[in-house]
Amino acid sequence: MSLRYPPVTLFPGALLLATVAATGCGAASRSASLDFDVLPDQWRTHAERTAYAETGRYAEAVDFCRRLAAASPFAHYTTFGLTGMGRPLPLLILSSDRAFTPTAARRAGRPVVLIQCCIHAGECEGKDACLQLAREMVITGTRAALLDHVTLLIMPIFNADGHERTSRYSRINQNGPRELGWRTNAANLNINRDYTKADTPEMQAWLSVWTAWQPDLFIDTHTTDGHDHRYDVFYSATIDPDSSPPIVTWTRDTLLANVLPALEADGYAAMPYSFPRDAKDPAGGIATPGPMGPRFSTGYGAACNRPALLVETHALLPYARRVQTTHALLVHALTTVNRDPNRLRAAIQDADHLMIRTRGADPDGRVPLRFAATGNSQPLVYRGVVQTLRASDITGDDIIEYTKTPLDVSTRLYDDWRVAAAVVPPLAYLVPPQWTTVIERLALHGIEMLRIPAPRTVEVEIYRFTDVQFNPTPYEGRQLARYTTTVTHETRRFSAGTILVPLDQPQARLVVHLLEPDSPDSFVAWGFFNAIFERKEYAEAYAMEPHAQRMLAEDAALRQEFARRLADDPAFAASPGQRLDFFYRRSPYWDVEHNLYPVARVTDASAARELRVAATARVTRSDD
Repeated sequence: MSLRYPPVTLFPGALLLATVAATGCGAASRSASLDFDVLPDQWRTHAERTAYAETGRYAEAVDFCRRLAAASPFAHYTTFGLTGMGRPLPLLILSSDRAFTPTAARRAGRPVVLIQCCIHAGECEGKDACLQLAREMVITGTRAALLDHVTLLIMPIFNADGHERTSRYSRINQNGPRELGWRTNAANLNINRDYTKADTPEMQAWLSVWTAWQPDLFIDTHTTDGHDHRYDVFYSATIDPDSSPPIVTWTRDTLLANVLPALEADGYAAMPYSFPRDAKDPAGGIATPGPMGPRFSTGYGAACNRPALLVETHALLPYARRVQTTHALLVHALTTVNRDPNRLRAAIQDADHLMIRTRGADPDGRVPLRFAATGNSQPLVYRGVVQTLRASDITGDDIIEYTKTPLDVSTRLYDDWRVAAAVVPPLAYLVPPQWTTVIERLALHGIEMLRIPAPRTVEVEIYRFTDVQFNPTPYEGRQLARYTTTVTHETRRFSAGTILVPLDQPQARLVVHLLEPDSPDSFVAWGFFNAIFERKEYAEAYAMEPHAQRMLAEDAALRQEFARRLADDPAFAASPGQRLDFFYRRSPYWDVEHNLYPVARVTDASAARELRVAATARVTRSDD
């Protein structure tokens, strides 16, 4: 049967929705499709109504989602937190069996797919594509089958405050729409660097959705910056060496193996997220950035054993083309999950079990922390455009001018990465209770933690820091520290209330990234522990000098060390303060906690077992 809309003055889609409600959201809905050319204006997005010259504002997107939920029993609108300026963060849930809560979704047993839009609020293709897709699922019925085996979460506008900082001048490198939002949130923080440190209220709210729903697939929609070419979309996915093997296998052999050919068949060209090594000469090679790290979306998905897909449409294409590309990619991704939902869930289950068994480690027993390019490459015919160089009086250099003339460039793709730094994971970590902010952040990530009710003396591994330096300028609102680490074995007493973080949990790899100081995304690197690098006590000369005299008189080795330092270091010899400090650091008055990492590694199996038995309370997000 061919069902068309009644006149616009009537309730659009009423007949269709009655059919859907009576028969379910599957095959019956697919036969009851509605044509776009007769779609009433109220079911068109702002982008569609303006022929993609514009994108809608926050209030319009929220209203569209609310009306979807009011019109269809298979859509539910809610919010999941507030921005810094108090705007509710919208969440649209689509489910053919009305699984509108995490509990109901788990009971339904279908994969949960999370599509996130507008974390960079000027990059709004995902929002408009998702609003259209949701309409096609629950109003027109043309895409209803995509809900046959999937529960879908859509965050149409994640960075809502940035979205409403609207201007014609937000993104000079982007081809429309006419007015769009800002990259950062209202506090000028890039939420797309905040997955691990979780400083922003938006990310803290996002983590509540992530930990409650535990999505099986995470899709993050963006727009590229950079150079011109003939690709519609760049992508990055959990296929790098920072991902668990079952997740790599599913992402590569199922998701990308189905989505990429389907996109190509639709006329959309896709390419791994990459840039020319020399922007003036693509023939010199194209390079991927490598594993993103858990501060980014795909890296966070990898650390949590979840497939993640980064979608970056080409900023210089017309906005309509970018929305269409995003829409097509989302349709093919959801089609792939629907085709074999059990394979995705099995991959995640295998990855979770593997992380529990190995404490997040690779087969060599280590957790990767940093990566470096190997220099290996593979042949590539790059779909570029003819570009010329023009001398610039402004810059004093040549400026690239892109033409519309296609040019296929024989070059090489540098996309091979190796582990540059790794660590053998402990059996557990101990976090002293006074580090409340760190404990709160761990709880936000849904990490399993136990509280030890009484003091315990434990043999542990402890990091000490040397060569501590701070970046001269802040990054994402934080003063980042750089240092050298040394591991020592010590017997230390931990107070009542100390937090035990065991590593036999699915989140093991994320825990290592957060608590190992050599990880770029550790809480130490992000500045959560900067106070440990500060000296709080000191020695006056009148008090320390007599003590130094006694130390010299009583210790021949110290006399020799002091004499060598005087002879070899002129700056030291000329500085009364440094000379005095030499003795202060070697005296019993020196603060042994200075430059000492308070988080300890438990590596002894019997100690770990005893701590596990002694821990009587599980720490949850509401506890701290």
